[in-house]
Amino acid sequence: MDLKQLNAFIAVAELRSFSAAAQKTGLSQPSLSRLLKQLETDMGVMLIDRYHRPLHLTEAGSFFYDKISSILTEVDTVVSMTQRLSAPSSALNIGFVPSILYGLLPDVIARLKQSSPEIEVNLKDISSYQQMDALKSGDIDVGFGRFAHQDLWIQQILLRHERYVVALPKAHPLAHVREQRLIDLANNRLILYHQTHLPISNDSTHPQSAAAEPITEPLLYLFAQYGISPFMTTTVSDLQVALGLVAAGEGITLVPASLKTVRTEQISYQSLIHENVTSPIYLHTLQDFVHPKIPELLSAIYHVYEQRGITYRRQKFQAPL
Repeated sequence: MDLKQLNAFIAVAELRSFSAAAQKTGLSQPSLSRLLKQLETDMGVMLIDRYHRPLHLTEAGSFFYDKISSILTEVDTVVSMTQRLSAPSSALNIGFVPSILYGLLPDVIARLKQSSPEIEVNLKDISSYQQMDALKSGDIDVGFGRFAHQDLWIQQILLRHERYVVALPKAHPLAHVREQRLIDLANNRLILYHQTHLPISNDSTHPQSAAAEPITEPLLYLFAQYGISPFMTTTVSDLQVALGLVAAGEGITLVPASLKTVRTEQISYQSLIHENVTSPIYLHTLQDFVHPKIPELLSAIYHVYEQRGITYRRQKFQAPL
């Protein structure tokens, strides 16, 4: 078997159509059919049930697809990484989640360009989990995210923890209380906005719901750490929509402290007394390829932290072996 045969099979398995798969792969339908037939002949196994429409995979075909698709993804990743290692781009492509942009990222980029004027920087708004695939494909070289990831292809370092603040409508009875407690917020409608959830933990201390299911929504997880369950919740598509609803008096939410300059005419941001109610900021890149400009990015980050008096522990990515 060869890669052409495998890619042809993957296309048919995913699209369940010879014509659609031929269009995707740029092959003629007869060529696609020959590749698939040769693959089945080489393996001595029927992978595709051709007598149903749309096409179905046989039981063996489903098993083969599940296993081979992940292997081909790794092959593509290795090819992309090898190409970048051979000819590193002069540009530094940086992924970030939106909440980072409201914090120190603009200052970091300004410092980076000041210290290294020759660096071309491209910024891309992309979620924490999407950054994993973007790193592998080469769309980004490094990413700022809010979640830890377990991925053999990725290495990450924790930059710092950012305190959450509570966002309340200006007319809310607690809007002028300087230090808030989660228990006092539980009777409000909590607006949830995270599209990425925490990974399921096997740790016995992981907060559980009444049904003993792990709580993975980040804001609910924070409340659950104190044995609190909000009275009512509403889930929206992103952080900006959540703050819009708070401004309209439709509920409250928790946001990283860097966002407390947003919609200040309608929203009151107040501190929480709980020191461990924080949102981490991670920096991640590939395990086997570190863009040559990333050390300069880290230097810029730590320079800004020192200017702002932010506590941090200096770290660096491991060089590929």
